[in-house]
Amino acid sequence: MIPDHNKTADAPHFDYIVIGSGSAGSALTYRLGENKAHKILVLEYGGSDAGPFIQMPAALSYPMNMARYDWGYNAEPEDSLNGRAIVCPRGKVIGGSSSINGMIYVRGNAGDYDHWQDAGADGWSYADVLPYFRRMETSHGGEAPWRGTDGPLHITRGPRDNPLHDAFVSATTQAGYTTTSDYNGARQEGFGAADMTVYKGRRWSSANAYLKPAMKRGNVTLMTGALVERLLFDGTRCIGVRFWHKGKSRDIFAGKDIVLSAGAIGSPAILQRSGIGPAKLLRSHGIDVIADRAGVGANLQDHLEVYFQIACTQPITLYKHLNLFSKALIGARWMFFSSGLGASNQFETLGFIRSDKGIPYPDIQYHFLPVAIRYDGTAPAEGHGFQLHVGPMRSKSRGHLHITGQHASDKPEIRFNYLSHADDLPEFRKAIRLSREILAQPAMAPYYGGEIQPGSDQTSDDQIDAFIRREAESAYHPCGTCKLGAVDDAMAVVAPDCHVIGTQNLFLADSSIFPRITNGNLNGPSIMAGEKAADHILGRPPLGRANDIPFNHPNWKTDQR
Repeated sequence: MIPDHNKTADAPHFDYIVIGSGSAGSALTYRLGENKAHKILVLEYGGSDAGPFIQMPAALSYPMNMARYDWGYNAEPEDSLNGRAIVCPRGKVIGGSSSINGMIYVRGNAGDYDHWQDAGADGWSYADVLPYFRRMETSHGGEAPWRGTDGPLHITRGPRDNPLHDAFVSATTQAGYTTTSDYNGARQEGFGAADMTVYKGRRWSSANAYLKPAMKRGNVTLMTGALVERLLFDGTRCIGVRFWHKGKSRDIFAGKDIVLSAGAIGSPAILQRSGIGPAKLLRSHGIDVIADRAGVGANLQDHLEVYFQIACTQPITLYKHLNLFSKALIGARWMFFSSGLGASNQFETLGFIRSDKGIPYPDIQYHFLPVAIRYDGTAPAEGHGFQLHVGPMRSKSRGHLHITGQHASDKPEIRFNYLSHADDLPEFRKAIRLSREILAQPAMAPYYGGEIQPGSDQTSDDQIDAFIRREAESAYHPCGTCKLGAVDDAMAVVAPDCHVIGTQNLFLADSSIFPRITNGNLNGPSIMAGEKAADHILGRPPLGRANDIPFNHPNWKTDQR
């Protein structure tokens, strides 16, 4: 039972209160705190990120399955997925989801941001956001001058010393696709080395990159164990935050602004509990309406993917390291030397292709992994294997998030509506058939031992659809629930300057503001959103627009590859 509210008036003074220490929250805290005159409070429910389960890259399957680090959200059962309720891990720890994710770094495609601009997010085109990606990065191995060289976020590449990496990329070229030296540079389309947020063998989360250095300046206070109940308002002006800490309810007030960065699940839930959202939903829970915004909690998107798994005829995969003895040796080498297999997330090869002619930029992503394994770290079958994580990037399906009560302890209703659009299954079928074409190339012949899943006999539309419904998994990229847009857009929640429409002194920056999901993993774009939001909050002019022109296939209207 939640104890009675106990308002405290003796709270210290802060200029800014940031709710959430995740990808965007840590980045904007760092930038707000560059002026040492600014006093900043960061509220985070989770605790410390110390320990090997988070900091060792190869241990990535552990933290998102641990109640200590994960909020434990589950989506509603999906009819389209045979009634399965897909888990929705979100980081409950300093660094947020950047401390429990797969550490794969993808900026997104230039076309994604130009779409944002066209949809009403003025000032968020590719030319506008590229300077912020450069500001935030120190890229080790990326393509100059497209990449940053002196930012807080270190981005590296794995050794790719397993021969399966080269074999797979060779197979893609034999199938008629191109390679790319840097999918985060001028050319996303193609296959090549993957970027990861790993530095000196450690997970380089937003906490390591931004929050901890910001705290060393002396003007940033981090309060962990703070469960935010709601925002406090004087009319439509946001003045403070009500939260639970050590069993007591507290109110804390900001001299300047409140910044909400609780993620695609947390941010819309906090807004709704605070009286900002669809009026009918709020009144059904006895919440007074401050701003009737239909878009709060709407527009929920995610990447759905399947694990295309192949038996390997040679004993060269990571399967040989899945036993306890090998894991102990890997862990020991990492602990003492920050090197070896423990220093990589093992997602060392990525690719982006277009599914068909007439698609202007890639809409399918590949992650290659030299082991057949589930995200929870279990093997699907005995023996050596490798896998592709493959799925469409721009599903037209949309879901929603609705609170189920007034209190932070009431878990929200999360409904993705996966595969609800008529185009979803045909797009997935294309991805699977194109994958089979790649894997049938001569370069894979020395290693190809047949499909573990879906199975080579699963070829008809109905069979492939059944596999997708049975096996498709979330890539854990929820976004879009408080979308950026024009102030006069009834479904927009956040204006292009990142203030919450219908309020004053309240800003929002995290993956919830994405009008449409970007290509690839979302950690990079989320950090970028925090970097850019900081300039808006501080009233600084945005960084100058870039003039760089990224690659687009010249024959995209007529050719698939």
